[in-house]
Amino acid sequence: MRNRGLLIIGIGAIAASLLLAVGGIGAGRVTGWSFGAPGGMMGRAFGGGSGDIGMDRAVSIAQDTAASYSGGSLAADEVIEFSENYYASIRETGTGIGAFEILIDRASGNVIREPGPDMMWNAKFSPMRGGMMGGFGATSSRPMTVTAQQAQDAAQRWLDANRAGANAKAPDSFYGFYTVDFEKAGQLVGMVSVNGYTGQVWYHSWHGTFIQLKDLGAGGAP
Repeated sequence: MRNRGLLIIGIGAIAASLLLAVGGIGAGRVTGWSFGAPGGMMGRAFGGGSGDIGMDRAVSIAQDTAASYSGGSLAADEVIEFSENYYASIRETGTGIGAFEILIDRASGNVIREPGPDMMWNAKFSPMRGGMMGGFGATSSRPMTVTAQQAQDAAQRWLDANRAGANAKAPDSFYGFYTVDFEKAGQLVGMVSVNGYTGQVWYHSWHGTFIQLKDLGAGGAP
């Protein structure tokens, strides 16, 4: 397997048509899914704004997002605070496999599906499957041909070429891809995703600087 490098796709165009926002966040619960595009997607995931909802609120929003899925059996697995957004992974409680990834706006608490791998490579919970207005369009997924170790190795090769001194951690498995956190000098720095069928690597360029992480565990409780 060879590392095919950073996948370059028109993220701005993708975001303009595909990103999800969760309605009803201000009321402390998810009331439904709506579709829209936050501004400035080429540079950052949201349009900016002052203020910060804080980690506790971000955790609550991530848990509400998981609970709002009509199929049930999903939980927020972890929430990571970055300078540009909060990131959360949503996981199937039955299988332990990652379902999808979200970004939470630091100022407003608005939620979008993470751009890039989660939308383009997600083989089961992609918003591109089953029709946009049909929700996540969950489908069955064939087993990935790239193993977790191969994904970690591919991520490390990309880091060696592009982020000297960074080390790839063990991958988190999703349907169709892996997400790999990487660290430098023992500190989490960022993440890449690796396609589970081709080994292609996609760098998450939209997070900014790492601040803190809250591991919620399989049950999604702080």
